[in-house]
Amino acid sequence: MALPAVVQRLIDEFAKLPGIGRRSAERLAFYVLKSDEKEALGLAEAIADVKRRVRHCSICRNLTDTDPCPICADPRRDASQVLVVEQPKDLITLESTGLYRGVYHVLLGRLDPLDGVGPESLTTAALLGRLDDPGKNARGVRVAELILGLNPDMEGDSTALWLADEAKSRGIATSRLARGLPTGSQLEYANPAVLADAIAGRQRMG
Repeated sequence: MALPAVVQRLIDEFAKLPGIGRRSAERLAFYVLKSDEKEALGLAEAIADVKRRVRHCSICRNLTDTDPCPICADPRRDASQVLVVEQPKDLITLESTGLYRGVYHVLLGRLDPLDGVGPESLTTAALLGRLDDPGKNARGVRVAELILGLNPDMEGDSTALWLADEAKSRGIATSRLARGLPTGSQLEYANPAVLADAIAGRQRMG
């Protein structure tokens, strides 16, 4: 082989990463080779720490290195409002706005019967437990509102409907994030689904 076996192994491992082709994997491997030992080992330690220390919050199922996570433990957050999202990256996006002051629940997916993904494959049991028992919610607060922040597609809508039915049967108010025309857009560029959501979600003025 033209390369030492350990270098080839590093390339092979990088190539397993999503979005990384063979050439990109080779560039990353040679970057590590050219880096000084402190920088290269810092990368290795960061990867090891992520695998050893990061886990899912026992309440909201977000990624965290403490349990409960900082959001669930924060007394300044309104724990009676639970915003449901599909993945941790969705939570990060919403948090970046600085506008929401409640807590979250991460489903780690969405319902997709065609692919065999039912409620038991998600963290729905933990979410329903929070709705039924305040002791399982952040800081022991009873949930008053379930906010559905799922992706606006067929699977996301199906999941939202299922959750809304479960919340309704428990007497818990349910809402969903508004959908429709983004600020600054023009009608001629909006697709029919966006226009339909905008019409259905219209608001009174005055």
